[in-house]
Amino acid sequence: MSRVLDLHRKSTSLPVVGPLLGERLFSFAFSQVAPYFWSIRPRFTVIEPNHAEVVIPKRRAVKNHIGTVHAIALCNGLEAAMGVLAEASIPADKRWIPKGMEVAYTAKATSDITCHADTDPEQWTGTDPDVPVRVKGVRSDGTVVIEGVIRLWVTPKR
Repeated sequence: MSRVLDLHRKSTSLPVVGPLLGERLFSFAFSQVAPYFWSIRPRFTVIEPNHAEVVIPKRRAVKNHIGTVHAIALCNGLEAAMGVLAEASIPADKRWIPKGMEVAYTAKATSDITCHADTDPEQWTGTDPDVPVRVKGVRSDGTVVIEGVIRLWVTPKR
């Protein structure tokens, strides 16, 4: 099991802490390792192989001039979701790095946004080093506000 997946499971299953506080503790710890993500105050709610979800709270620091969640904040959320998915999914003998992102903004981000990242298990075991991760951001009413693909370069560890 990956360290990220193990830490998330442990932090959300501590009886003294509870799942919600455990999510917040994990999210804070993740943001200390990758401090750039702290700007969006991510809350990692689901981390499992081939699927991850991260909530970006709508707050003043991530709003644009029209009062919606800024496009780059949305991309940061998608990248955070992709990162924990990759860590939870990749075989131990491989490594990954993002090599590109293609997104379309499909609606206004007028609420907290849940960012989803998804892959298929066979993508991690094939010989093709190009691994596309499907990503989307969803408003609290279920409307998709951003969707696209983050492409990873997956190679054997040296």
